Amino acid sequence: MVEKKLIKGNEALAEGAVRAGCRFFAGYPITPQNEVPEYMSWRQ
Repeated sequence: MVEKKLIKGNEALAEGAVRAGCRFFAGYPITPQNEVPEYMSWRQ
């Protein structure tokens, strides 16, 4: 059975990028996307 998990939209975007093979992210720290680089640095 597939595990379901409730996560925020920015986390879903970052997780999808990591699973798709993204290994680099460049961005400017501004709301509302602040969570993306934070999540990606944690997820490495």
